[in-house]
Amino acid sequence: MLLLPLLWYIIFQYGPMYGLQIAFKDFNPALGFMGSDWVGFEHFERFFSSYYFGRLLWNTFSISVLSLVIAFPIPIMLALLINEIRSTALKKWVQNVTYIPHFISVVVIVGMLSLFLDPDSGFVNVLLQSFGKDSIAFLEKPEWFKTIFIGSNIWQSMGWQSIIYVAALSGIDPQLYEAAKIDGATRFQRIIHVSLPGIFPIIIILLILDIGQFMNVGFEKILLMQNSLNLESSEVIQTFVYKNGILNGDFSYSSAIGLFNSIINFILLVLVNHFARKKAETSLW
Repeated sequence: MLLLPLLWYIIFQYGPMYGLQIAFKDFNPALGFMGSDWVGFEHFERFFSSYYFGRLLWNTFSISVLSLVIAFPIPIMLALLINEIRSTALKKWVQNVTYIPHFISVVVIVGMLSLFLDPDSGFVNVLLQSFGKDSIAFLEKPEWFKTIFIGSNIWQSMGWQSIIYVAALSGIDPQLYEAAKIDGATRFQRIIHVSLPGIFPIIIILLILDIGQFMNVGFEKILLMQNSLNLESSEVIQTFVYKNGILNGDFSYSSAIGLFNSIINFILLVLVNHFARKKAETSLW
């Protein structure tokens, strides 16, 4: 049973790592991996000394931190809310309504944002104008980009991400709730002292996995939302790698940047896992 998954990982995940060597070479497709000249850390030095290094790092880091701080707790709160609903019909309705956005294409989501936030006919600006406010070109303003990106991500993913928490809550022994109720605990106190401790190990594991992808901030959606006016806030490491590696054909330079991005993810994953193992006694390994 493990053979096919292991083969998949070896062929498609570990096999391509052979190509990482081009990050340290002046790669020429005509010469191949072995024939291209070694340049050492030249591409890394070029990236670190570039004028856009700070901006790329800040945009990537700030979007990741805001997503982690704001978006991560929301599926947990949604799962707790669903768990507290006593009506089965209402519970299923809430679950279905919150799950559905996950299945909408990213392209459609960005199209919806463009329609809703249109400066002339979008209902958000129509609503603002009805209150005597000036319309705002949200998607063209750098200061609005992160708010729109993270807010739409929350709407799209919170229902899907809450599934595992709902499943974990259903596995908590009902006698614990009964005992707390007999002791006089209110509903909120039962959530704090029974529900949250019951799913705490799941929260820690998912937090570790999220931090392991800390520097990967949703490349496709950012690229679709990006334009020349909001580039100051929307250009992140992944979109920069795509533009330089795929569009401009600067394979070695973009590979070096991508490797730098992955190393940060790996270091954060190891550190957070170590911290969780010592403090929370829950970890991936």
